[in-house]
Amino acid sequence: MPRAIVLVVVALALLGLGWILWGPKGKAGLDPAEGARFALGREDAPVVVVDFSNYLCPHCQNHALNVLPRLKAEYIDTGKVRYLFRDFPFPGQANVIRASEAAACAAEQGRYYDYHQALFRTASAWGNLTGEALDRYLVDLAGQIGLEEGAFAACLASGRHREEVLADQKLATDLGLTGTPTFFINGEKHTGFLPYEEWKRLLDEALAKAE
Repeated sequence: MPRAIVLVVVALALLGLGWILWGPKGKAGLDPAEGARFALGREDAPVVVVDFSNYLCPHCQNHALNVLPRLKAEYIDTGKVRYLFRDFPFPGQANVIRASEAAACAAEQGRYYDYHQALFRTASAWGNLTGEALDRYLVDLAGQIGLEEGAFAACLASGRHREEVLADQKLATDLGLTGTPTFFINGEKHTGFLPYEEWKRLLDEALAKAE
């Protein structure tokens, strides 16, 4: 292996180790659910799940497209779980911030979940776009799922949801989160992709404790 590549690999490894050892550790007393803007399920459900995701995270995509629909059908829509969504764009991911703003604009038309899922389905198409090209794609995507494009485009152009996205990002950092997806199940943190079978075990345990 060329010496330059070895040096790059070593540098990246050291950066990763540094993030683990000296990265954000989390502030005490923070509630990951407080102030969440988007939710599915009954407000009085006995179990609350908080989902910190990133629209260009492959593991988040796997969860959103292959696990979340089953959770929705079997736990959320049946009143057992309230599911809260939070944005966690990483530093330098301006396009993820913009996608998160777009999801908030979809929420203004009552279609947050549908647009959230659409962003994950199409991540490979918009993930390398920036600026006007990205905005055009996000508006077109809104039209594809039946949103009123004019209102959506005006919302996106206004930037009125940007600070909310950045507030979620700050909360994730203050909680000491270093990766996505990260979930809190009645306050208990779980990091990384969880297969449906593991979700079922964890949720059933949380429901039993809540009885």
